[in-house]
Amino acid sequence: TMAADTLYLETGSTDPAYNLAFEEVVLQNRREGNTLLLWQNDHAVVIGQNQNAEEEINHAFVEAHGIRVVRRMTGGGAVYHDLGNLNYSWMTDVENAGAITYQQFTRPVVEALRGLGMAAEASGRNDILVEGRKVSGTAQRLLGKRILHHGTLLFDSDPEMIAGALRVDASKFQSKSTKSVRSRVGNIREFLRTDMTLPDFWEYLKGSLGGEALQSGSLTEAEHQQVLRLKAEKYDAWEWTFGRTPRFSFANRHRWDGGLLEVRVQAENGRITAARFYGDFLSLCPPAPLEAALRGRLFQRADVAQALRGLPLQNYLGGIREQEVLDTMFPVSGPKSEAPSF
Repeated sequence: TMAADTLYLETGSTDPAYNLAFEEVVLQNRREGNTLLLWQNDHAVVIGQNQNAEEEINHAFVEAHGIRVVRRMTGGGAVYHDLGNLNYSWMTDVENAGAITYQQFTRPVVEALRGLGMAAEASGRNDILVEGRKVSGTAQRLLGKRILHHGTLLFDSDPEMIAGALRVDASKFQSKSTKSVRSRVGNIREFLRTDMTLPDFWEYLKGSLGGEALQSGSLTEAEHQQVLRLKAEKYDAWEWTFGRTPRFSFANRHRWDGGLLEVRVQAENGRITAARFYGDFLSLCPPAPLEAALRGRLFQRADVAQALRGLPLQNYLGGIREQEVLDTMFPVSGPKSEAPSF
């Protein structure tokens, strides 16, 4: 189990914008103890907080299949959700942000899957694999002393939809085919010793993660109103999900071990007037303070390095390091000033 005295909540909805608003309101309002949410989104692509939406989805496919596109408040990459997928959210106190590991949060999930007789293991930056196939992706968000850790659990999802809805980044897979996505992803149901339905799996997981001290609760009426407002103003809004990607005079991208990093910079008279960081890196907080720290700096390696020094880069860019940010912004071949092709 994850811990004693856990509040358990269900959203009662399969609307992705409502569910993400629900999760955010709970993270903001319930500041004590542990909270577990289990929830589902129907036919949605959920993109990471820092991703460039246009780059991640296959627009024609998404529109043809009536798939909703929503942006979440955690980093990481784009994922496809349907009713064959179950999401969990775990919220708890954290003393020291620097000591947070994905392992401490994925371990209980790995144990739960092993309890069903499958060879599950945590892998890579934030995935859970069974027999080499990805069945879960996770992400985290820090808010004051609270941490949200959430993940997908592909139980019985449609692999054709997963492959069709997401654009394959060529830098992630050498072969550009959707086949590579399909062969990487697995469904938990395929690996079960004894078949079970998704509602059975939901009940099992609730017991396994929540343990004996699980207390079912619900939102207050005020919180529910807050969810509806946040859904309408943020998660349903085109601005939040797609936003305008301003034209930048410099853009470069590179896939590092910590994920894809795309940096766009607007400069005037050699000084940075705006900078944006996109990617599937596992940020704990939005990179706005990092972007603000670069404004007014000379667009030169040494000056940018000075601006980055002392910033908690791990919070903003996950596993991407200062050296890698500088190498993306100042590639050895020299800055490219032509309009980017992406």
